[in-house]
Amino acid sequence: MLDMRGVCTFADYFVICSGDTQRQIEAIREEIDEVLGREAIEPHRREGTVDSGWILMDFGDVIIHIFAATEREYYKLERLWGKATPLIRIQ
Repeated sequence: MLDMRGVCTFADYFVICSGDTQRQIEAIREEIDEVLGREAIEPHRREGTVDSGWILMDFGDVIIHIFAATEREYYKLERLWGKATPLIRIQ
């Protein structure tokens, strides 16, 4: 999770995660939908698919990126947004 408040104006936080398989990526997306849906929180926009290796869920102040390992390595969002403050890092 990156604190984006000091480096961009379109989001406060990025959550960046990845799955090793398409099934894991889909399970992550489903769990986010289920947990936030119980609180009546719906994304403003969704982009990408499991097949593309990158799903983006835009909740306004929080943007969630769910990657396949190869796409996460390719796009390197943590490096691209290197001036953002990491809040949580789990490996």
